[in-house]
Amino acid sequence: MASAPVQPLPAVKLPSGPWPTTAEQKYWRSFRDQVVAPSATGYAATHLSSAGSMLAVTSGTRVQLYSTRSRKLVKTLSRFDDMARGAALRHTDGGRVLSAGDDSGTVRVFDTGSRAVLRTWKAVHRLPVWVTRWAETDPTVLLSAGDDATIRLWDLSSEEPTSTLTGHGDYVRCARFMPATGIGSRTMVSGSYDGTVKLWDPRMRSSAVMTFRHAEAVEDVLPLPSSTVVLASASNSVSVLDLVAARPRKVISNHQKTVTCLSLASSGRRLLTGSLDGHVKVLETTGWNVVATLKYPSPILALVVIPSSTSQEEKKDSPDRHLVVAMQSGDVNIRTRPSAIQSARDKEREAEMASLLRSIDDPSSSSSSHAKKSNKRKRSKLQDDFNPEDIDTIISNPSDHKTKERKWHHHLRHARYGLALDMVLNTESKTYSPTDALTLLHALRHRSAMQDSLRESDESRIQSLLAWLSANVGKPQFVSVAVELAVNLLHLYADFIAQSPRLERDARLLMRKVDQQIRESREARCVEGMVESLMLGFGL
Repeated sequence: MASAPVQPLPAVKLPSGPWPTTAEQKYWRSFRDQVVAPSATGYAATHLSSAGSMLAVTSGTRVQLYSTRSRKLVKTLSRFDDMARGAALRHTDGGRVLSAGDDSGTVRVFDTGSRAVLRTWKAVHRLPVWVTRWAETDPTVLLSAGDDATIRLWDLSSEEPTSTLTGHGDYVRCARFMPATGIGSRTMVSGSYDGTVKLWDPRMRSSAVMTFRHAEAVEDVLPLPSSTVVLASASNSVSVLDLVAARPRKVISNHQKTVTCLSLASSGRRLLTGSLDGHVKVLETTGWNVVATLKYPSPILALVVIPSSTSQEEKKDSPDRHLVVAMQSGDVNIRTRPSAIQSARDKEREAEMASLLRSIDDPSSSSSSHAKKSNKRKRSKLQDDFNPEDIDTIISNPSDHKTKERKWHHHLRHARYGLALDMVLNTESKTYSPTDALTLLHALRHRSAMQDSLRESDESRIQSLLAWLSANVGKPQFVSVAVELAVNLLHLYADFIAQSPRLERDARLLMRKVDQQIRESREARCVEGMVESLMLGFGL
């Protein structure tokens, strides 16, 4: 996976008052019934595919088949020559047939009922096969793509590929058929580590129909049901590509690390993005705003939302049933939404979202007008990058060039901890910020560099540190890091402080502040005990 560039150190966010829970957050929190399927191979779970009542998980040298009704493992396919990749269930028959590639370059087709191998194309790719996909309307057609930078179109009745598409300059790790309702059931879109997203028509084998360029490797592509928009994830951003206008509509950056997977939910009205930062972001597909966030304990490699209905015809308007996430740890997390949840909650969140969109589109709002002008400037900049001659578009993230690294963060990143500490604790500076001080102290603790930041201190520096500690040791947000800083300071310079009357006076002032905080804390505990006794006495 391609890694995102170094980001500025995130500021520590202090706890604030409770925010009202939105209807959208309530909806995604309703996926409460959770099952975690651990990896049987010890390898990461790299791919997910669902069809009918089956869920296929690719992990190591196996493909595991789960029932979406019981959420239990029912079968395991292990007839691979090497590491299995890109298992995909066929939607047209409810998952009775499965295709998968492996690192030897072989593509196999299995009967999921008997686990028999129906078709084998031995070493058809020179390098590992990472993707296999079935056409939505033609049950005998599938594609494969891999690290040899080619995409091959297959028919189950043939021994050789019906089409071999070349044009990418690096690994092809994602490819999909375009929706059948759009520009053609065999039209495909692919993304590569060379940073390009290409639209293919097998009837035009010489070159791609359309090409979009990104600055980073493309990890996943996802066409919307309308077939006029394709989403592509590259680095920590997702670009919205308009195929009709041949230009990007928007670049979305909501993750800290690489976005590895994309999935649609709620009949195409929501987009879910999974990232190596362990977060799943939920976005509405009108204004591309984040409406909910889910946190997982490991980097996310694949995700899929499974609707309640198993039939292809009813799936479009079927409510979401399961949220499945595959992680680098090898675990597969399956969250299920109880079927008894009232439809009124769905209507509430849709009404709230409609109200939000109306307020955004209201021209009387000054903030909305400013946002529209900003978006217009961004669209104009992207249009300037469009080259109509070779249909090649450069997608760049404007925010990547606006963040200027701060001096204390630069010192921290280069292990100059003392300089960084002096800069953020200088209360006489116009740029002094308690948040910066708290952020740096947490970073020093995390790097076990608290003592290193205090070494080679003279009397003036020790005095300023003691003064800062006396002023902040009683503040709740600073207590833990201030105490740790004070302990390290006294441990290193206790003898030196004892020899200086001025430093000894400041140290005694700090000790009095600490004793005062201890007394107040004990009094608060006594009051808490009395209040609890009163509540128990009244039966509360």
